[in-house]
Amino acid sequence: MDFDIEDATRAVDVNALMDLLPRRPRLLALGEPTHRQGTLLDLRNDLFRGLVEQHGYRTIAIESDCLMGLVVDEYVTGGPGTLDEVMEHGFSHQWGADQGNRDLVRWMRSHNEGRPAHEQVRFVGFDGPWEMTGARSPRQALTALHEFLSAHVDSDLSPCTARTLRDLLGSDDQWTEPEAMMDPTRSVGRSAEADRLRLIAHDLVALLEEHAPHLIAKTSEEGMGRARLHGRTATGLLRYHQCMADTSPARMSRLLSVRDAMMAHNLLATAERSATLVHAHNAHLQRHKSSMSMWQGRVEWWSAGALVNARLGEEYAFLHTALGTLPGQGVGAPPPRTVEGLLYALEGDHHLVDPHLLAQALEETPLPPRESPWFGYAPLDPAHLARIDGLVFVRDVAWIVDGKFLKPPRT
Repeated sequence: MDFDIEDATRAVDVNALMDLLPRRPRLLALGEPTHRQGTLLDLRNDLFRGLVEQHGYRTIAIESDCLMGLVVDEYVTGGPGTLDEVMEHGFSHQWGADQGNRDLVRWMRSHNEGRPAHEQVRFVGFDGPWEMTGARSPRQALTALHEFLSAHVDSDLSPCTARTLRDLLGSDDQWTEPEAMMDPTRSVGRSAEADRLRLIAHDLVALLEEHAPHLIAKTSEEGMGRARLHGRTATGLLRYHQCMADTSPARMSRLLSVRDAMMAHNLLATAERSATLVHAHNAHLQRHKSSMSMWQGRVEWWSAGALVNARLGEEYAFLHTALGTLPGQGVGAPPPRTVEGLLYALEGDHHLVDPHLLAQALEETPLPPRESPWFGYAPLDPAHLARIDGLVFVRDVAWIVDGKFLKPPRT
């Protein structure tokens, strides 16, 4: 291959990053190939600070529970509570235990002190209230939406009373049944009560939009935005539970599609408010169709990034992150004849790569994708280079020993 890869690389810097893009995107998505790695979180935090201070970004959205994220947003904008409380109650997926997320929240609160509301940075969780093993009850979202409307709209217009809602919801334990992920017959998602709740949720969301001018005047844009979030969450959760009860072979694809569709709706709502850095797994942000091997075989779905890109076009940009080594999980040096191997041979710990130059160079001599020895790390597929806007390469990812982050020795 007659190509010097250094011609396509530069230092990881926000200004160099923005130079790769045709315009400042409304949503700038930074993917990661694996979760909970301190080096990747530190890099994200540095980029976010630069985007805030130099390019007017005001929001960060991460792959965490959208309702729990309200706790973090309230805290960073000067609300009550302690940092420990926020880290415990404001994040899903155990993200609150990660030092990089703690550093992010601490910096955001410090940055916002003394600033007017329109200059403050905001926090958004854009995932739904679920884990891979199940989903939460729709009670919180449905109740909050119903209470908001009951306070400001004639009760005769409501599709149900608070008591009816409570009766239909029943016990939260039935919604969070741990066996339902593997056994759809254990899910209540297609019960008569769940069917009626789905209709009620859609009627409540319709009522919200029908009275939007009145509700904004009576409350605020912020209050209306939160009510819309509760509406999206209620309908999304009920749809997810319905798919949990599906016994067809399409069940897992539908669950993953519902999840990413809800992510996309949350991101589009965030984009209406301010320029946002989005951080999540590459598979949730890429423009290509996502796929995963599961117990019943390979499943495919359109990612949140693909869905958002279909709506926003150049207002959406995607940075794919790849890595060299992840010693804590047995991911050693990449083979030389892979994209990661070419980048691993360069001097320096972090690189920003122009993927279009790299893709052009590989047209005559394509490289195979790297294979990962660990299921939790997803390598770069070189065939996707043409549809990403920037490639961030991290040579060595730190791992934890005795509670401390250690950086692997350079080879």
